[in-house]
Amino acid sequence: MKEWTEEELEGKQRLAKVMSARGIASRRAAEQMIAVGKVSVNDQVVHHPGHPVDPDKDRIKVEGKVLKRAPRLVYYVLNKPKGYITGRDDPKGRPSVLELLGTMPERVEPVGRLDFNTEGVLLLTNDGPLAHKLTHPSTGVPKRYMAKIYRTPSESTLARIERGVMLEDGPTGPCKVRVMESTDAGNCWVEITVTEGRNRLVRRLFASLGHPVAKLRRESFATIALRDLEVGMMRPLTSEEITRLHELVEGVSPGEAGKKAKRSKVGFAKPDPAWIEKRTKKQHRGPKPARKFPAKGGRGTVNTPVRGKPAEAAAPAPGRTPTSPARRPEAERPSPEPRGGGRDFRGTDDNVRGGDAPAPRGPARGGGRGGGRGGRA
Repeated sequence: MKEWTEEELEGKQRLAKVMSARGIASRRAAEQMIAVGKVSVNDQVVHHPGHPVDPDKDRIKVEGKVLKRAPRLVYYVLNKPKGYITGRDDPKGRPSVLELLGTMPERVEPVGRLDFNTEGVLLLTNDGPLAHKLTHPSTGVPKRYMAKIYRTPSESTLARIERGVMLEDGPTGPCKVRVMESTDAGNCWVEITVTEGRNRLVRRLFASLGHPVAKLRRESFATIALRDLEVGMMRPLTSEEITRLHELVEGVSPGEAGKKAKRSKVGFAKPDPAWIEKRTKKQHRGPKPARKFPAKGGRGTVNTPVRGKPAEAAAPAPGRTPTSPARRPEAERPSPEPRGGGRDFRGTDDNVRGGDAPAPRGPARGGGRGGGRGGRA
């Protein structure tokens, strides 16, 4: 068997894998076609299914026809009815779920399998790498089922199921199980979530404990649910569901897969980290010192206090008195100059009207009896 160097394998894919991804046939059928010489690469017939090829550069022909370009990736969920197999061919001639799809431009394959008598969620896609990761045991994607079983199991039996039960092919992994509803006949519906993909696992598990399964329906696969999808119908997955599947196979927990990153509130921009750092340093400098403004009249200075703190006395300017006239006490302020050319009329009986009000200016008329221009009082 020919072996290729690392340089020959770099950036290339197996021929059988490329044929399967292009929708020519399944991986196993593609290997058989290559082995019998029905496939050529760059006009040379190859017989090894692992022959490395570059789909974008190499010219690949299958039975003389050029290999088609890679189709767009599609993802569907089907509500599988009871009485259908999930494979393409069946020696017993039983119907396949692929017959329910009708004519589709893309060739899709079921992700995993469901028993002939089991109904519920079944994913369909042409994304081979994603389908392989979803069904690989190391991924451990959750699969939730509703099962109608014979008689109601006890609490100790439910605890035993959650810990693991020994079967003929090994112990089962930890799972979650709970009783959902009891029937009039003494049976019950239970919900069980497993992370394994072994053949007929749920049926064999309950049968080993004396609770055979009468009906089994898969409610979700890798967190993808039916959403009121009728039996025998399918729908395309949403972009959020596709993102959730890719995150699950990358190791994100089922509870966090598909969730969007937290964003700031609409209408509020995120603060600049440099501004926050500058602001923090500014707050650690302490309170601002008192600002100084010139006092009224241009003499001295006045301290403007910081919020909630009394102002400190400012040092007087050189050559000036410590106390500005604008700030002298009331008793020390000079009296205003008297009106009427320096004559003080305050306190004279001849010029008092109704109290201490001064008499009107100008010479008195009428012999000095106070008959001023304003008339008698």
